[in-house]
Amino acid sequence: MKDHPKITARCPIRTTLEMLGGKWRLLIIEVIGDRSLRFSEILRAVPEISEKMLAQELSNLADNSLVIRHDGQVSPNIVYSLTEQGQKARILIQPIRAFGLYYVETQS
Repeated sequence: MKDHPKITARCPIRTTLEMLGGKWRLLIIEVIGDRSLRFSEILRAVPEISEKMLAQELSNLADNSLVIRHDGQVSPNIVYSLTEQGQKARILIQPIRAFGLYYVETQS
C-alpha cells in the first residue's frame, strides 16, 4: 500500500489554498479575467461581497502577486488586472466549476 504524502508547511496544496482559498478569491480572479477592471466593476460582478471584503481580498491577491493595481495615469481611476501568476491560477477554475456541476447533478 502506498503511503500518503505528509502535509507540511511547504506542501504545494497548502500553498495554493493559502493563496486562493476562501469564498471570494477565485471568483474575483474569474471576474477580472483578461481585462482591467475598476473596483466598482468588480464589486458589481461578484454577488454578495461587501466593499470592505473586496478591498481586503484584492489586497491579499496583490500581496500574493496574483493581481496588480494600476493607478490611473490620465484619469483618477484605479484598475485591477491579473498578473502572469494570476492568469495561471485561472486554469484551476474550470475543473472546480466542472466538479461543482457534477456534484449538484448527482445530489438531485
